[in-house]
Order: sequence, then C-alpha cells, then structure tokens
Amino acid sequence: MTTTSATSTTSTTGQRAPWIEPFTAKGDHVTLVPLEPGHEAELVDAVEDGKVWDTWFAAVPSPDGMRQEIEWRLGLADEGRMVPFTVLDGQGRIAGMTSYMNVDAANRRVEIGHTWYRRSVQRTPLNTEAKLLLLQHAFEQQDCIAVSFRTAFFNQPSRRAIERLGAKLEGVWRNHVILPDGTLRDTCYYSIIAGEWPAVKRHLGWLLNRAEQASGPASGQTSESPSKSPSKSA
Repeated sequence: MTTTSATSTTSTTGQRAPWIEPFTAKGDHVTLVPLEPGHEAELVDAVEDGKVWDTWFAAVPSPDGMRQEIEWRLGLADEGRMVPFTVLDGQGRIAGMTSYMNVDAANRRVEIGHTWYRRSVQRTPLNTEAKLLLLQHAFEQQDCIAVSFRTAFFNQPSRRAIERLGAKLEGVWRNHVILPDGTLRDTCYYSIIAGEWPAVKRHLGWLLNRAEQASGPASGQTSESPSKSPSKSA
C-alpha cells in the first residue's frame, strides 16, 4: 500500500497561497515537490524525452519555452490561483510537472492539471500515484467538495486516464479554447466529488497494488495500463 507524507514549505518568493500552501508529498513511485526556477534544466531534459511537447491538442512547454512556463506557473502561485509541482520519479529524477489550478478557496474546489511527463515514465504507476497524492491532500487536508480535471476532446489517452481514476464526465465545452494556430478546441470536463472519494481512494490503491504485485518492487518504471498522456490542461 502506498505511504505518503506531506510537509509545508514557502514559495520561492516567500509568499504563500491563501488557502493551499505549497507542500511535498512522497509515495513509492513518485514525489511531488514545489516547483522552483532551479528545476529548469532537468525539466528541459524531461520534456525532450520523447519530444512530449510535439502535440497539437495539448500545450506542453517546449525546451525553449520552459523558463517562461516556470515563471508563469510561479506567478499564478503568488496570486493564490495555482499550486505548481515538479514531479520526481522513483529514483528522484525529474519526470514532469503538475499542479492544482483554478484554486477556489471560497467554494473549496480545485482542478488538477497542467500535467505532462517524460516519455520514459508513461505506462508506469507514477501518474496513478501522483493523482492519489493530490486527491488525498485535496479531500483530506483541504476538505474540498470537488476536484476537477479537464482535457482536450482529441486527447484520448488523457481522457482514458482521467476516467480510469474514477472521475466522471460532466460535459464537453464546445469551442472552448482558440489554439495558437487558430484551431478551436473542445474541452472535456471531469470531476470527483467528496462523497465519491472513499471509493476512488480504494480503487487507486487497488490499481497500485495490482501493478506492484504484477511487476515486483517499486522502481518508478513498473509496467502498467496506459498512464496520462503528455498534456497540459487549459
């Protein structure tokens, strides 16, 4: 069974989000740490693994755009609108990025998104455990009433991965986003509500246990059903 721990920390600017403070969470296959500017070089290395930014329907940062991406996320963090994380694999290597986004303290809601992973950690338990850690903190520490996810209609791997977590489709936002090339993107919106969390938590733990039993001790490279594709929710 996955074990987790979380510790609060300050952001790189010394400010704190008004509701959810930055924290570190560690499992068997993944560690989430607060995003820092010093992570840039290793994040560039991660995004170059499989050229995961090369997709038309998900805005994954390119190597040249990584510094701007980090600055943008940390700027939203200083405004209390995002809690950005760097994702480490089981060996402590930087594997990607994720975040709480659209933080809504008044209504105790968050979204999990702006997520992408290096190619070599896809199809491993890393994504499942990362989502378990984020969901557990949201529901059990922040008393969230709902946690949401969104992804492009054409991002089928991401949609399957979100549904595999136990999230339910609320609807499709038609013509939701104008992409840089002018293409109109439809967005699928999913959520898990507080009353569903106990069953979702049990399901995610079962998925992780099944993967570990099938493939041996945690290594960060354990084979699993398809994980979330490289995507950045918008």
